[in-house]
This record gives sequence, C-alpha cells and structure tokens, in this order.
Amino acid sequence: RHRAKFKDELAGLLGGRAAEELMFNDVTTGAASDLEQATKLARKMVCEYGMSENLGPMTFGQKQELVFLGREIAEQRDYSEVVAHEIDREVRRFIDEAHNRAKDILTTYQDKLVALAQRLIEEETLEEAELEAMLA
Repeated sequence: RHRAKFKDELAGLLGGRAAEELMFNDVTTGAASDLEQATKLARKMVCEYGMSENLGPMTFGQKQELVFLGREIAEQRDYSEVVAHEIDREVRRFIDEAHNRAKDILTTYQDKLVALAQRLIEEETLEEAELEAMLA
C-alpha cells in the first residue's frame, strides 16, 4: 500500500478522538483502541516500511519469529539511542499530522458531524445509503 493510504488510515483512526476534542473540549477512554492501532501503524510505517522522510528507506529492528507457529516472539534492536529518539519523533510526527488532519476535516464539516451524531442518537445505526446521503 501507498504511504498516502496509510496516512488516510491514521487520520481515520484519530477521528473519534478529534471529534471528542472538537465537540466536548475533552477526551474519554473511548478512543483508546484506535489510538493504540494508530500508534502501531505509525511505528510500522517508520520501522518496517521505510516511509519516514527523515530516516529514509530503512528498516529498524529485527524480528525473530516462530515460523511453525506463525507469530513473532521478539524484536531485537539494531539501532542506537539517537536513532531510537528519531524513530519516536517520526512516529509522533505521523500521529500529530494525522490528528491535525482529522480535526481540520471535522471542523470543516462540523454541521454534518452534529447532524450525524444526532441521527445516531435517534436511530443507533444507519444504513449505508442513509449515511452517504447525509455526508453528500
């Protein structure tokens, strides 16, 4: 997949948190799973996929797997403390950019966000066609 697609996914994952901030000027634990997924994805973008503009096309951390079980058992760090700091900064940058993008989108379409939230309070679920009509 393309870096742009991953960035879209990050913004989507951070949308719930951004909506809480925008609408309630506060945050809850409701977005915890999305935050965890976004952080893992951003770290993979930097460490596994070489998608960091600042660190370049490199991978960081060697994974050791149990081939017969099909799962990871450990990750061996093959980089310095300085690089570890840069990795953390890049992960933070991806997360911050996605969070800001989510907030910008929700601010731009705040009227639709409010209408959608109100409709979900009334109905609890929406069919795809109704959702598309509301967001069109």
